[in-house]
Amino acid sequence: MQTTLNPGADRVVETDIPGRLDALLWSGFHTRVVVALGITWILDGLEVTLAGALSGAVKESPQLRFSNFDVGLANSAYLCGAVLGALGFGWLTDRIGRKKLFFITLALYLSATAATAFSWNVASYALFRFLTGAGIGGEYTAINSTIQELVPARYRGWTDLIINGSFWIGAAIGASSSIVLLDPALFGPDIGWRLAYGIGAVLGLIVLLMRFWIPESPRWLIIHGQPEAAEKIVREIEAHTRHAPPTNADHARIKIRMRDHTPLREVAHTLLTLYRQRSLVGLALMVAQAFFYNAIFFTYALVLTEFYGIPSNGIGWYLLPFAAGNFLGPLLLGRLFDTVGRRIMILVTFGASGTLLAISGYLFSIGVFTAQTQTIAWMVIFFFASPAASAAYLTISETFPLEVRALAIALFYAVGTGIGGVFGPALFGLLIDSGSRITVFAGYLFGATLMIAAGFIGWRYGVSAERKSLESVARPLAAVE
Repeated sequence: MQTTLNPGADRVVETDIPGRLDALLWSGFHTRVVVALGITWILDGLEVTLAGALSGAVKESPQLRFSNFDVGLANSAYLCGAVLGALGFGWLTDRIGRKKLFFITLALYLSATAATAFSWNVASYALFRFLTGAGIGGEYTAINSTIQELVPARYRGWTDLIINGSFWIGAAIGASSSIVLLDPALFGPDIGWRLAYGIGAVLGLIVLLMRFWIPESPRWLIIHGQPEAAEKIVREIEAHTRHAPPTNADHARIKIRMRDHTPLREVAHTLLTLYRQRSLVGLALMVAQAFFYNAIFFTYALVLTEFYGIPSNGIGWYLLPFAAGNFLGPLLLGRLFDTVGRRIMILVTFGASGTLLAISGYLFSIGVFTAQTQTIAWMVIFFFASPAASAAYLTISETFPLEVRALAIALFYAVGTGIGGVFGPALFGLLIDSGSRITVFAGYLFGATLMIAAGFIGWRYGVSAERKSLESVARPLAAVE
């Protein structure tokens, strides 16, 4: 690596670090990254699943006595917090680095989750859920940025989908835990759900130790005036790989004009003018998957209790196969995003999940399903919807320049979740309160239409970023010709 100082101008660094990172084959370092980031998503899955499984319990709580609307409102508060947290922490992630934000967002997340266990009314419960969501929103931006910038190009799509899909391992743990914690023979009606949140916070402390395994992004360090630190990190990574990078890495050299931050004016120009089409694609994918996922998943337990008569302490049994389908989708289909290609797989996964939801929604409306067959239908639908949702994050995080990557993830997550996610749970809470299967089916049909339309938009206007370096997909704004 060569660094050139220009008197009276910003420092310019010529580096081969991006090429060296992409040239690496899989190593123990990459496995540790997957484990450390996957653990976070497992914890998130545990948290969110408990919230869904506990919805019946908080309705039956002698102190809280929530209505279906209260449950939907609290879930919307969580998503609203995630939106604002993503925006604020996303901006900070691009300014102060990925690693520092890991610890800030985790501290907020854990403390708010613990506080939820002590909620005393609707307002306090919604507030603590809001703060928990703010921490998770920040996690989304920092983690997805880190995945893109540390994982070699040939593995990037599969790794991103697997890490995001590991959420559902946590969901399975949360579902299993709810079976025990909501057993009236073991815990009182106002104790089990509180223990669930408290245990989730304690388990989250493990993540603090995992975070020390992950270095700051060398790509971020280069642009922000720390090329020596970036070089040190990359050499340490190379020292622990089984295969050295190619000796002819000079072809991947790039010149970067270092800066301490990227002005918001330049961010706006990048997203709204320079990459307008990519922005519209990302927005379509995020809105569709946010409505689809949050509207259905956050009211999953309500459908089972209201329409199938499943007791709240039995919801966990039905969440287990649902979680299995969500994890198996990215696991089995993830590699196809790196081989068959991003655009084709976006069309397949978004289209299949939307079509299957429309069909199953109709069967639900005419009363064909039992609780068991309804669960099987959801399992199949989300086998495709899970990689589709992860592909939305993948698309945004790899198709914008490094300087705006985290904020771009935050903005599209915020807008998509604000439009599709915050609105969805509250809407479906009202639809379920109506007691009409036809009314609920109308909500399902709307979600299905969004997914199918987004799939076609991603296929027609998306970027074929598979196996390509980040710098070739989106040249850094600070790159010097």
